[in-house]
Amino acid sequence: MENQRKTPLLLLPFVLVWSIFSFMLKLTGRLVAAIIGITFMIVGLILTVTFVAAPIGIPLAIFGFLLVVRSIF
Repeated sequence: MENQRKTPLLLLPFVLVWSIFSFMLKLTGRLVAAIIGITFMIVGLILTVTFVAAPIGIPLAIFGFLLVVRSIF
């Protein structure tokens, strides 16, 4: 018997985003992933300040933050 855990449908988007982070981390390495994450956070914050591009800037900053967190742990 296989003992696989199924992800609830509601949590599937978070699992997929975390999988993308893991793939980028494996592909680029920890240091490069942290640098890319910091760059995404800075660009996201700059876009958020302009208010017009805030819908793009906020997710970009969050993506950068999660990439930095993933590269640390």
